[in-house]
Amino acid sequence: MQQRRNIWFQIVDWVLIIAAILWAIFPFYWAFINSIKKPIDTFVMTWIPFLQFEPTLEHWINELTIRETQKALFNSTAISVCAATLAVTLGTLAGYALARFQFRRIRNEDLTIWFLSQRVMPPVVVMIPFFILMNSVRLRDTVLGLVLINTTFTLPFAVVIMRQMFRDLPREMEEAALVDGCSYFDAFRRVALPLVLPGLISTWIICLAFSWNEFLMALSLTSKDAVTMPVVILGAEHTRGVQFWYVGVRALLTMMVPTLLALAAQRYIVRGLTFGAVKG
Repeated sequence: MQQRRNIWFQIVDWVLIIAAILWAIFPFYWAFINSIKKPIDTFVMTWIPFLQFEPTLEHWINELTIRETQKALFNSTAISVCAATLAVTLGTLAGYALARFQFRRIRNEDLTIWFLSQRVMPPVVVMIPFFILMNSVRLRDTVLGLVLINTTFTLPFAVVIMRQMFRDLPREMEEAALVDGCSYFDAFRRVALPLVLPGLISTWIICLAFSWNEFLMALSLTSKDAVTMPVVILGAEHTRGVQFWYVGVRALLTMMVPTLLALAAQRYIVRGLTFGAVKG
């Protein structure tokens, strides 16, 4: 009886796992299928190419040759990479300070909570002030303006994650470097920073993903020169309806860059996310 019950539990587990995998993969499949369909086929329930419909690469060719799409891909890549790099650079310095030094007037825990509160706050609350600020300093519809804004929103993640990374490091290693004549900055650069490199890379990937997917500020602060891929996806809505074939192509193009980066840095992400989970 117990063995039969275990078999049923295993069957239920596998059914739930398969259902979860299908649920996660379906958006990718939907985007891919619609990207290779002719416009008339997108309004018909057809899911198997060559059997139910004749696939075409026309939409891919059209999108990749459109200057607006090329520029949006470049803008998204430049904004995300620069914002993630700037956020991780500042967040690493702030995280190290919060992990190694004790502030007197404001407790370290209060500063950490303040950083977290900046991320909890809805972006729509600061959308109008940011619009006025960017317009007054002539950074509206510029790549630099979106880099600064995305850095502002992703910086709390970098600070909190890197603070925990440095807290998991033994202080004795840096203290030994200080005894050998290193300054605090040299101990940070030569000892602490190389040890948290996996966490640094995983934090950079997380910040890049949030910057890449940012939509509200990009929609509000851009009109032509700094348009990003999430805004371009919205542009597939035409007066005659939603052009699902272009939505599929643009969605896959948007997901391609962060997916390839995540796969390339997979081992660093796993090591970074599990850093300090097991202590000897």
